[in-house]
Amino acid sequence: MASIPARELRNVDMAVKAPKKAGVMALFYPDRQDITHIVLLLRKEYEGVHSNQVGFPGGKVEEEDADIQVTALRETHEEIGIASEKIEVVRAMTTLYIPPSNFLVQPFLGITGEPPVFFPQEEEVEQLIEVPLDDVLDDNLVSRKTITTSYAVNVDVPVFNFNEHVVWGATAAMLSEVKDLLKIALE
Repeated sequence: MASIPARELRNVDMAVKAPKKAGVMALFYPDRQDITHIVLLLRKEYEGVHSNQVGFPGGKVEEEDADIQVTALRETHEEIGIASEKIEVVRAMTTLYIPPSNFLVQPFLGITGEPPVFFPQEEEVEQLIEVPLDDVLDDNLVSRKTITTSYAVNVDVPVFNFNEHVVWGATAAMLSEVKDLLKIALE
């Protein structure tokens, strides 16, 4: 589901690119009615390639992070207020290179067993987007859309449509993997 063709990504020389590293968390949780959700966030507008885009909580590796999983947990706590000890990391997912920002992102699948109280980071998070598990699994919410960004014009990309938000690019690719994993687990 990535908006950059796989054949182009296979030819990227990571040693030359020397990408920055980031960890993100695909976090599932029950709501007050015990319906499973995943949380996404809408980033604030800023001068950068991911301005005003939907993504998972997460961010750049810092020197004090013991490993990339610690990064994902720390950033999730900073961006949405869920303490690391409240998250059970189920597994790492496929690492994804994001050319426009030169990041190599390691996503993780995590769960928390209780309805969370979110504290979005005002400087970075415009809005939290809580998506029911049924919507993640609903093939009718996947389509294609032509988008224009700060780095591409009129690009036809696969998208998820959640709560009036369009999820595309790297986040859609990661979410597609989450969806595939869930479908296998639920068979």
